[in-house]
Amino acid sequence: MLPSMQRRQLNLSLDLELLDGELHGRCHDGNGGDHRFSGWLGLIGAIDSLVSDEKRNTMLISQSSRFAGLQSRIEGQVLMAGDDAWDASRQTFNLTHDQQPAALVRVASAGDVAETVRYAAKHGLRIAPQSTGHNAGPIDGLEDALLVRTDDLQEVSIDVGARRARVGSGVRWGAVADQASAAGLAPLSGSSRDVGVTGYSLGGGMGWLGRKHGLQANALTAVELVTADGELRRIDHDNETDLFWAVRGGGGNYGVVTALEFELFPTPELYAGSLFFPFERASEVMHAWHDFVAAGLPDEITTVGRLMQFPPLEEVPEMVRGKSFAILQAVYLGSEADGAELLRPLTDLGPEMSTFAMVEPNTLGYLAMDPDQPMPYVGSSRLVSDVSSAGIDAFIAASGPGSGSELANVELRSLGGALARHTPGHGARATLDGDYLMFAVGGVFTPDGYGEVQRQAESVSEAMAPWDAGTRYLNFEEGEDVDSQVFFDADSWRVLRALRTHWDPKGMFLANHEI
Repeated sequence: MLPSMQRRQLNLSLDLELLDGELHGRCHDGNGGDHRFSGWLGLIGAIDSLVSDEKRNTMLISQSSRFAGLQSRIEGQVLMAGDDAWDASRQTFNLTHDQQPAALVRVASAGDVAETVRYAAKHGLRIAPQSTGHNAGPIDGLEDALLVRTDDLQEVSIDVGARRARVGSGVRWGAVADQASAAGLAPLSGSSRDVGVTGYSLGGGMGWLGRKHGLQANALTAVELVTADGELRRIDHDNETDLFWAVRGGGGNYGVVTALEFELFPTPELYAGSLFFPFERASEVMHAWHDFVAAGLPDEITTVGRLMQFPPLEEVPEMVRGKSFAILQAVYLGSEADGAELLRPLTDLGPEMSTFAMVEPNTLGYLAMDPDQPMPYVGSSRLVSDVSSAGIDAFIAASGPGSGSELANVELRSLGGALARHTPGHGARATLDGDYLMFAVGGVFTPDGYGEVQRQAESVSEAMAPWDAGTRYLNFEEGEDVDSQVFFDADSWRVLRALRTHWDPKGMFLANHEI
């Protein structure tokens, strides 16, 4: 007999009738199961379905019993296959991924996280921490893991005088940016307001202010996390400094984060916007932009060159819906007059439309026009260096006019500045090597479309391979077969491995990119 339950009896009964010589009826199991059928084969199928339903119900009851002990210890919710909230809770941002953990735990507090980790250790389960479900594709082995969702840890507090933010690990960037912006401050957030603060920060975090202030990982001033021994720890520059170094760039390999504290930066003036050019001018525009960046820019400006093909969907603004463009974007920490003068080589190209203006810091999360709702997509990325004019030609040939590419967005983000400088007290991801970060992404809108979109995205990465910088950026890699060594230099990798063994000797934590 299964623990903590009575085995239900399966008592089949039939209602039968003959119509025009063919058997019709209904089959009941006495437990609410009811199947209509026609013909003898239909009868056999109905009985088989009821037996299968019973087996499935028995399995679910068994699973429920298995995790009842954990549910009794936490304020949050333990969910399993068959529960009403199961599908919504395990959903990732990229809808091409289907997460199937042993169970899912929606924690309500740091105490819940500690109880869950201790429970997993006792029962030989792994822990997969997750907040928004971004970059979930590489996670492997969930069938023996508890997926710990921290979505409900939503604390946001801003200390304006100290220029510090404290957030729960389920917070998204929009909530931080809005509060900070009201005080003339900005976090080192990325291109989307919908991305979670925690995963972005642990993986490095490169955004619009990166060339001036560096990576978000190195703006962290404290991290609170539960380690494999079930203890909640606060780590910073003075406490558990080795672990603090590792989590700042080493991803979710070292524990379940419950809260983060980090620096905010003054932004008295911000000049930002986009220049839209006809798609047919992509080669001319991207070469001019490449020359503009290569000539040398102050750290105060970060700029992106991209090719965008907008789908004909109602959610897309009418002015760009169903159209394609070459787009140049920039954010400048300074006045409108200085920004306009700096950008004159680009504006002199004669764009169809310009959105440049003085803006508030929280509007930067809209500039890239990233989708803010989960959708199915495929992407590829590569850090590249010493990109020549031939490199821009290769980029255009793979994704521009005449290429046959239907990718929604293909871009080069300019790096350098503070992103290339090692600063005292940095974490495991100190810099982003290379001159540009290439990213290509396309939506998958039909069941058979995945392979073709994947091929197109990978073709852009392959086209830029001659200019590869030698490392990759963790936050932009969603491939399932990526070796995590490619994110770090050899010395950092060696130390990260040693620290993983020290802090998580049994390999409890299941990160998207495991160390």
